[in-house]
Amino acid sequence: MSKHSSINIGYIPLLDAAPLLLAQELGFFGDAGLNVQLSREASWANIRDKLYVGSLHGAHLLAPMTISVSLGLNRVKAPLVTSFVMSLNGNAITVSNSLREQLRSVNPEALASASTSVLTLKKLIDQRREQGRSPLTFAVVYPYSCHNYLLRYWLGAGGINPDHDLNIVVIPPAQMVSQLAAGRIDGFCVGEPWNQIAVAQGHGKVLLSTFDIWHNAPEKVFAVHRDWAQANTDANLELISSLLKACQWMEEPANRNDAWAILGQAEYLGFGPEILQNGLQCGKHVFFKNSANHPWPVQGLWLLSQMQRWGHIPGNTKPQELVHSLYRPDLYLEAALHSGQPVPARELRQLGLHTAPWHFDKITLGSDRFIDGLCFHADKYNEYLNAFETSNLDAQT
Repeated sequence: MSKHSSINIGYIPLLDAAPLLLAQELGFFGDAGLNVQLSREASWANIRDKLYVGSLHGAHLLAPMTISVSLGLNRVKAPLVTSFVMSLNGNAITVSNSLREQLRSVNPEALASASTSVLTLKKLIDQRREQGRSPLTFAVVYPYSCHNYLLRYWLGAGGINPDHDLNIVVIPPAQMVSQLAAGRIDGFCVGEPWNQIAVAQGHGKVLLSTFDIWHNAPEKVFAVHRDWAQANTDANLELISSLLKACQWMEEPANRNDAWAILGQAEYLGFGPEILQNGLQCGKHVFFKNSANHPWPVQGLWLLSQMQRWGHIPGNTKPQELVHSLYRPDLYLEAALHSGQPVPARELRQLGLHTAPWHFDKITLGSDRFIDGLCFHADKYNEYLNAFETSNLDAQT
């Protein structure tokens, strides 16, 4: 495509949209000769639909949405590819003040850890059922999201069936706090800064970061329509390179104050530096270090395993074939090499073994432990799914 042609990219006003916003404001897109038009969207469904009709070429996207939109779940189908992870972590589970006190009444140490909190929640759910009270309601931002699957993973680890023991509803991020304040939901899993907004306004307390469920989970990816990527290979590579520069810039502590000033603008996130800084710390966002931006296919396979676990994908889906059609690490590696970043010589195959940063080929990766201690191997997909039939935290104690 011509370097002067407009590239339309959608985003949701969340802290993890920072790489896109900074690449635009710092001139990285422009320096690469790209004419990028950013489109602030109100919901993930908006982004999905605009990718479908072609009014967006790419987007800041929930990692599982690359899978769901490509499969045509929700009857909206568009082939997508991703070559870049925008950030790791970034979500938290916040509960109402009422639910927090109910948990503490069951167990004064309920808030001590992610494991203790979910086991206490299981006891509370059982008590409420015996008392004939209505099920608790938690909200997520989209059915096919890390918010949903990490919330479900946490619940499942405590022996809670998210489809039978409570209600999970979908609410756009910007409406989470008002729904919690109105008492329509008891908790939510959302990206920052909305957890911090709930705390600042006195409507809830952060129970745990999703880092406590899966260390360094991929959260948002940069995804583009496959047809556009095939027709615009050079532009796509330049987009990835520009985002990599923005992530590296964001990771530098010396740049944070400038980042807050840019991100806090009304047309972007519209929040003050204290909210953004607290959100960064609570969400444990990683934008660049430990090869955070590498789109590992094994991460996509893990997400697919959770979609299959909860019956969200067709039974005839071929996991390896699907994920390798969606994830294009080769383009990321090309951009990383061009910028002088070390890259691995082989593909990562296993997740869940490490509780601290570790070395893989020429690179350092972050910890990747799951709350239940299970490990996921790309070549043992079915065995991993079968392990959930008997695995939960209560059984380990």
